Amino acid sequence: MEQLDWLDVFDIAIELSEQYPEIDPQWISFPDLHTKICELENFIGDPNKSNEKILEAIQMQWIEESV
Repeated sequence: MEQLDWLDVFDIAIELSEQYPEIDPQWISFPDLHTKICELENFIGDPNKSNEKILEAIQMQWIEESV
């Protein structure tokens, strides 16, 4: 399993869509999204290194994955 960091936007989105198929990513809040990313088994990123732009990019990619 590949280790993920904040800039692995596409891979994080895939992991989220697989682990949380019941969640509509269009409606997830950034704090909830941040928590779910940090809880991914293979995520090694520093929780303090994210920002709104990164979270938005991950959310947009997750929406694409869930269509």
